[in-house]
Amino acid sequence: MDIVTLVIMGGLAGAMAGLLGIGGGALIVPVLVIVFEGQGVNPDIIMQLALGTSLATIVFTAISSASAHHRRGTLDWAIFRRLAPAIVVGTLLGAVIADHLASRTLQWMFVVFMFAVSAQFSRGTTATGAHRKLPGLFGMSLAGTLIGVASALFGIGGGSMSVPFMTWCSVPVKRAIGTSAAIGLPIAVSGAVGFLVAGLDEPGRPPWSIGYIVLPAFASVVVASTVSAPLGAKLAHRLSDATLRRLFALFVALLALRMLWGLLK
Repeated sequence: MDIVTLVIMGGLAGAMAGLLGIGGGALIVPVLVIVFEGQGVNPDIIMQLALGTSLATIVFTAISSASAHHRRGTLDWAIFRRLAPAIVVGTLLGAVIADHLASRTLQWMFVVFMFAVSAQFSRGTTATGAHRKLPGLFGMSLAGTLIGVASALFGIGGGSMSVPFMTWCSVPVKRAIGTSAAIGLPIAVSGAVGFLVAGLDEPGRPPWSIGYIVLPAFASVVVASTVSAPLGAKLAHRLSDATLRRLFALFVALLALRMLWGLLK
């Protein structure tokens, strides 16, 4: 049942990665937490395991989604090159911070973040700023660092922040989504490496785990998300995403409520 749950969630996460330019961590992390709780995993490191495993899966989701958007000409490599270095630094910093925070603290932070994501996506559209431009080196570096830190702390590909940031700076929505899909790759690689190294000496980890990455859960999600990401990218170019964004927002809110219930019990 755990494998079936993870495969289904991986498929949904992959489709959303292609459709909305997000890494899918907002779906993957809470499900991993629920699965790990059911398996009796050490509660002191559950959130770190969920974050590390989620970021590792996003490596493959991002490659699949970014490739699909690149073929369709909506991936802006110039923006990617300006954001990527700072994002790597921020993600590694975020992994270090997460390793030193209590698992319960991280769960509370993630619940708040999920409700914020749900509110953002429930609006159904992403507003653009017609007269704004992308900032210079300092502004892009600051934005990339903040996106990287938050991505590591919440186990996400950064799309829930990078897409609004780019569209706010007048980048067309489809190009922002395609570029965000690629931005998820340096976030995921640096974050996965950071959590892997940080968890190597952590006692009480589940069997078949490397650092804070649980391999069976990782494999289950990757298989489904890699297959479904190109489908999401295809839908992004054929359909209005307003309804799907609202459904995604509702689903994230329900998962947040489930995590909140677990914290309040």
